[in-house]
Amino acid sequence: MKHFTVKKAWEQPVERAGAVPVPAEMKIGPVAVRPATVLAPMAGVTDTVFRRFIRHASLFSTSHQSFSHQSMGAPGPDSRTMDHAEANVESEVSNTQSGCGLLMTEFTSADGLSRMRESKRKRYLTFFDDEHPISAQLFGSNPETLAEAARIVEQTGFDIVDLNLGCPAKRVVGCNGGSGLLRDLPKIGEIFHAVRKAVSIPFTVKFRLGWNDENIVCVELAEMAESEGLNAVSLHARTREQSYTGHARWEWIAAVKQAVKIPVIGNGDIRTPEDAAAMVAQTGCDAVMIGRGAPANPWIFRQIAQYTATGSYDRPTAADRHHMIRAYFQMLMEGAETGGISEKPANAGREVTGKMKQFASWFTHGVPGGAKLRAAIYQAKTSPEVLDQVDAFFEAQIAGGAVAEEPAEAAEPLDFSDAALVCD
Repeated sequence: MKHFTVKKAWEQPVERAGAVPVPAEMKIGPVAVRPATVLAPMAGVTDTVFRRFIRHASLFSTSHQSFSHQSMGAPGPDSRTMDHAEANVESEVSNTQSGCGLLMTEFTSADGLSRMRESKRKRYLTFFDDEHPISAQLFGSNPETLAEAARIVEQTGFDIVDLNLGCPAKRVVGCNGGSGLLRDLPKIGEIFHAVRKAVSIPFTVKFRLGWNDENIVCVELAEMAESEGLNAVSLHARTREQSYTGHARWEWIAAVKQAVKIPVIGNGDIRTPEDAAAMVAQTGCDAVMIGRGAPANPWIFRQIAQYTATGSYDRPTAADRHHMIRAYFQMLMEGAETGGISEKPANAGREVTGKMKQFASWFTHGVPGGAKLRAAIYQAKTSPEVLDQVDAFFEAQIAGGAVAEEPAEAAEPLDFSDAALVCD
């Protein structure tokens, strides 16, 4: 299975009115999602390292509101800055401690999953105990194949299985997968029926408004999902034709919410806690899903939880950013050593270095002098070289007392064109 590159530069934000707290809990069948926030599935991004990184970056309690790394519970051992017990990613994390209530995997080809040998399946379906609740997302167009893949997902121990009807990438759509299926509602109905019959765990679907503005099918599709026994729906409020351009049309999330009784998860253009509160206010959705906002701001879920609890939220300092990016890089390098990053161990080092560069380009957006750091990182050849550049940059910033944000750079659209993000 290969990744698919889709250009996804954010548009300039629009004013979103209203503020209603993100719900404390949502139930997807018997699965409790606390709080009602979801990390979107993103190919090439939401592997087990990134998911656990987000889960632990999101730790929040009203008694510890600081971003100080002594209380934020970020993953990745770094004895110079953290107590080992707090840094241990294997430590138990409950949903009520985490600002991110539900994690989702990268999308996985149902056809590939049903054909591949057991060792390769583990690469795509690896998760750890501290990731529960977790949902595995599948894409494909054959009902029987998707049903078999869903059974594999259930047997592997996932809490939820999700169907991707949102990916706009040409190579996915060309196989009648992702948003390509939005032109064939009868086939979607067959898939819903086959998968629902095949598994007992909750079954959900993520979809877009429709193929284009002349083919808006989201309400009809949600009603079909409910009638076939699906447990929740997620709507990315753009059409396939829009891809990631323009602004998400939240009014359609509200329309879907009015049409069905099962939980509705809203997705699209959530970059801040205020955006999340505005989406709930404008649509009445049961939960919010965040994609591109998470790699750009790994604290977004924590900030939403903090904003919901207190009405305000902290912003990371340069020291916080340094600690967080270092923690993620350390997790990636450890994953390469244990064989959990690449199908082929010989490729692990190169893949880790590529992921480090990719993540650094998002994570330093809005940081003073971030463009220079990104240029230096892209010249680096190995993971240790990347880490050295990051250390030198942030140590100089911290010593100079630099501020955390750079308004001029932050105002530019954040370009994800070098990533393979599947949804926002």
